[in-house]
Amino acid sequence: MRRIATVALLTVALPATSAQDAPQAFVGARLITITHGEIESGVLVVHRGKIVAAGKRSAVEIPRGATRHDGTGKVILPGLVDTHSHIGGGWAADGSAPIQPGVRVLDSIDVRDAGFQRAQAGGITTVNVMPGSGHLLSGQTVYLKTRDANTIEELAIRGADGRILGGMKMANGTNSRRDPPFPGTRGKSAALVREAFVAAQAYREKLARGSDPDKKPDRDLGLEALLEVLDGTRIVHHHTHRHDDIVTVLRLQKEFGFRVVLHHVSEGWKVADEIAAAGVGSSVIVVDSPGGKLEARDLLLETGAVMERAGAKVAFHTDDWITDSRLFLRSAALAVRAGMSRDGALRALTLAPAEMIDLGDRLGSLDAGKDADFVVLDGDPLSAYAKVLETWVDGAEVFDRHDPQDRLWAVGGYGAGEPRAGPLCCFGEEGWE
Repeated sequence: MRRIATVALLTVALPATSAQDAPQAFVGARLITITHGEIESGVLVVHRGKIVAAGKRSAVEIPRGATRHDGTGKVILPGLVDTHSHIGGGWAADGSAPIQPGVRVLDSIDVRDAGFQRAQAGGITTVNVMPGSGHLLSGQTVYLKTRDANTIEELAIRGADGRILGGMKMANGTNSRRDPPFPGTRGKSAALVREAFVAAQAYREKLARGSDPDKKPDRDLGLEALLEVLDGTRIVHHHTHRHDDIVTVLRLQKEFGFRVVLHHVSEGWKVADEIAAAGVGSSVIVVDSPGGKLEARDLLLETGAVMERAGAKVAFHTDDWITDSRLFLRSAALAVRAGMSRDGALRALTLAPAEMIDLGDRLGSLDAGKDADFVVLDGDPLSAYAKVLETWVDGAEVFDRHDPQDRLWAVGGYGAGEPRAGPLCCFGEEGWE
C-alpha cells in the first residue's frame, strides 16, 4: 500500500476528513462543475476537506496564504462515484440460504487491497462496495471514500447520526438460481423475496405492540435490516439484466414500497419507459466486449442514451473487476459515442450516482460546501488520450501520477505495486493451488 508508513502516523494525528491547514487554490484549469456548466480558466478553492469556491478567476477571491496549484492546460471535475464495486475483496452471504439481510460486507473488506489504489488512479473517490450477486439478497453494502487508511472505519461514510451508510444488495435472474435451498426458477425467486418482506412486515407489527416484553419478538438482525429497507432508510441495489427481470423488480418495489436502484440493466433499453415511469434510478454497466452470460447478450452501448431520452435517471458503474476502476471514464465516453449527451454522461459519473446513494448533497459537483473530492486530468475526460494526473479526497491528495509508486498503480498489470505478488502467485485463501 502506497505510503503505508506515513498513513499509520497520519491516521492517528489527523481527522480522516481534513488534511489542510492552509487553503488550496487550483488556478487556470477548465472546471467541469456538473451543476453550473464548464468554466474555462477557472479557480477552485478548497479548505479543511470542503469546497470553498469554484468559478471564474474574476469572481473567486483566493484566500491569503493559500497554496496555489497551476492548473493551466488541465481539467478538473468532481470525484467519480462508483455505485457498484467489489474492490477490497469482500464477501457477505454464504451458501446456507438465498436471503441473508443481516450479513454486512463491511466485515470482510481488506482496506489494503490494491483495488483502492486502482480506484484512486482512475479518479474514483467514492465507492459502493457490494457483496456478490449469487443470492436473492446477499447482504448490506457499504459506502466508502477511497482514502488511504488502516481500517475500514476510516473509509466509511457516515450519516449525521454517526451511522455507517450503505444499501442492501439484491439480485434476480440467472445468478441466484441454483440447487435448494436456492430457487430454481424466476417465479420461485420472486416468491421467496415476497415471503421475506411479508415476514419483515409482521416483525414490525409485533414490535409495535407496546412495551410488554412478553409480546415483543426476539431480536432478529436480518428482519431489522429488512425493516430499514421497508422504511426507506436503506436503499436496495438490485442486480438485474433481462427486461422481464427488470420489470419484476419494479413490480416488487411497487408492492412493498422500498427504494431501489437498478444495476446493470443490460436490457434496460427495452423497458426504458417503464423504468422512467417508476421513477427509479439505473446504474448501467458499459461493456465494449459483451459476453460472460446469456442473459446479458442484448447489452447495448446505446442503453444510456435510450434511457436518457426516456427521462430515466442514469449512472454508470465498474463492477470492478468487470471494468477496471482505472478505466471508469471510458464508460461515459462510450455512452456519448452511442448517442448519450455529454452533460448526461458526465453527470452519470458524478452527481447522478451520488444521488443514488443519498449523497447528492455532499458529493458529485464542484459546489461550495460539498466534500473536496475532485480529479485533475491532462485533457478532456471523454478523450481516450486523457490521463488522471491527481485525485483528491476530502481535500487531501491520494494519487499523483508523477509519484513513481502511484504511476505503477495507474499503468501496471495484475499485481503491479504488490511486493508479494510474485511469491504469492499460487496461494489462495485455502492454501496452495
